[in-house]
Amino acid sequence: MDADLVALAEAHGVATWYEDWHRKRKDVAAESVVGVLGLLGVDATTPKAITSALAAVRERDGLGRLPGTIVVRAGTGRELPGTGTIELEDGGRREVTAGVPDDLPLGWHRLLIGGQQVTLVVVPAELAAPPETWGWMLQLYALHSAHSWGIGDLGDLRTFLGQSGSPGLVLLNPLHAITPTLPVPASPYSPSSRRFANPIYLHVEDTAEYRRADPPLRAKVDALKPAAGKLIDYSRVWQSKRAALEILWPLAGEIDLESDPGLTDFARFCALAELYGANWQEWPAEFRRPDSPAVRAFRSDRIAFHVWLQRLLTEQLTAVKETAAGQGMPVGIVLDLAVGTDPAGADGWLLQDVLAAGVHIGAPPDAFNQLGQDWGLSAWRPDQLIETGYAAYRDMLRRIFKNAGGLRVDHVAGLWRIWWVPPGMHASAGTYVHYDPEGMLGILALEATRAGAVVIGEDLGTVQPAVTEGLERMNMLGSAVLWFTRDWKDPEQPYYPPADYPRNALATVSTHDLPTAAGFLAGEQVKVRAELGQLAGSVEDERATAEADRAQLKAALRAEGLITAASTDDEVVVAMHEFLARTPCRLITASLYDVLGELDQPNLPGTYDEYPNWRMPLRLSLEQIAADPRIARTAEILRTRSTKENR
Repeated sequence: MDADLVALAEAHGVATWYEDWHRKRKDVAAESVVGVLGLLGVDATTPKAITSALAAVRERDGLGRLPGTIVVRAGTGRELPGTGTIELEDGGRREVTAGVPDDLPLGWHRLLIGGQQVTLVVVPAELAAPPETWGWMLQLYALHSAHSWGIGDLGDLRTFLGQSGSPGLVLLNPLHAITPTLPVPASPYSPSSRRFANPIYLHVEDTAEYRRADPPLRAKVDALKPAAGKLIDYSRVWQSKRAALEILWPLAGEIDLESDPGLTDFARFCALAELYGANWQEWPAEFRRPDSPAVRAFRSDRIAFHVWLQRLLTEQLTAVKETAAGQGMPVGIVLDLAVGTDPAGADGWLLQDVLAAGVHIGAPPDAFNQLGQDWGLSAWRPDQLIETGYAAYRDMLRRIFKNAGGLRVDHVAGLWRIWWVPPGMHASAGTYVHYDPEGMLGILALEATRAGAVVIGEDLGTVQPAVTEGLERMNMLGSAVLWFTRDWKDPEQPYYPPADYPRNALATVSTHDLPTAAGFLAGEQVKVRAELGQLAGSVEDERATAEADRAQLKAALRAEGLITAASTDDEVVVAMHEFLARTPCRLITASLYDVLGELDQPNLPGTYDEYPNWRMPLRLSLEQIAADPRIARTAEILRTRSTKENR
């Protein structure tokens, strides 16, 4: 690759090579680097353009201006190029001469220096140590009961909390907002907005408006309840709930549109989407920017309706949080933060100035996804985050932490770098774009500290040592998945014994993207991927690998005295949880899919309509789950471990 192109890429945080999952160097094609630079507003299509762009970088650096945001850890300072004034978050002022002092309070401050206004963020050096406890990993949509409307909801979640064996936490799938149009996408990891919640999870009967309704009106609402199907029909569920909520809407009273401008802006997007379609990029030109005169002049009763839906969600999420607190759960509800949003959705419209237009994020090829992944999601522009004081990132975190005792950050390595795929290119033809981890991780720690919440990073796959070390330094938890916690340097790839698991981690048998316990034992992941053409190698080789994996796992369980050669698959699944209970990991969660013997994994990466991702309800209802002895047995195993750890 041309040396000037390499220098230009490095100046903008664009990788020209990376280590693959074998820890071998992979050089990035020049056209991929040029494509990603273009997404950052840098023309590198010709040698002349590269020379000009490099000159602009040198000119910028020569000015000696400070970045738009400075992040410092509590107890540390930073040199400054002159004197200035710090306006503290609480309204106080500090004059500074040599630099940022090391005794500033945590928070969001403003530095005035040399004619610049710089956002100054003081972040914690680390989070408080998370408690040692156990819990459940739950796909909320998969629950169903006699009271459900075709999908698990927040009412079902409250019921589950009362019958799940006194857990310390419940980890949910993302509850992020959809665009309220049809069809409704099934994936919780492709949301319209990460700052608001999905009204499909509302329990209609738990609203004050339903309780106030007279019997004929309630009967009209009840008649809309859809019957359960073999697969979850998100569009049908949303049509039914929306119709029911529209019946109740006249009972809502006056809705305040002034107190939360961000919510009102989101509701305005929803109202416009109902008129012009789900993709804002296809709206009439005058509505494609949220600050346009046409948008600001837009009036509709639907804006208030969508504000009301979000306030109902806040009420029901608060009720869940209070239920968890009332049961003495030391962590409570852990929400999941998707790595990005649908570029055509609400955040894509509202935050377009800090998102990279046209990019899709994903992942390079790895052992489980051998063709690479294009998730079709948007990405923050790192330069714009810095220049805007990380305001959009901060707002997103604050809204999520309002209703969470913890946050799982999907693909947490994205706080350091994310795989960008330029338009028109295959997922394997992307490259990494780097972010400032001091800013991304530090601000996450600041908002988590203020919320009293734990943070769990999903650090699986091709993850740099800096990610694991950064999480450890910040007292954030990583992820220890049984399938992956192995000695990859050994040719036999044996599973680590429980004592060798990391302390600061959430331990699980599997994840939503991996085989269930029963599926792993049956080799279902090979069968399904072979049928759908998802294997890069031969079926025979994949089967041999799966058989070797099972043999290694059973060897690890036998070494702990948890199974014998005669153990049944059900007994092996129990042993997996007993194995995790012997680890030093601070948090352990069991999945209902594993405990109840579900064969099918919730999501098969790399597929869309070929596999019913996110649409499979649990085979057992909530009422049946409450009486299932496997639930009580698993809870006892993990609760007993937790009790011993806390003595």
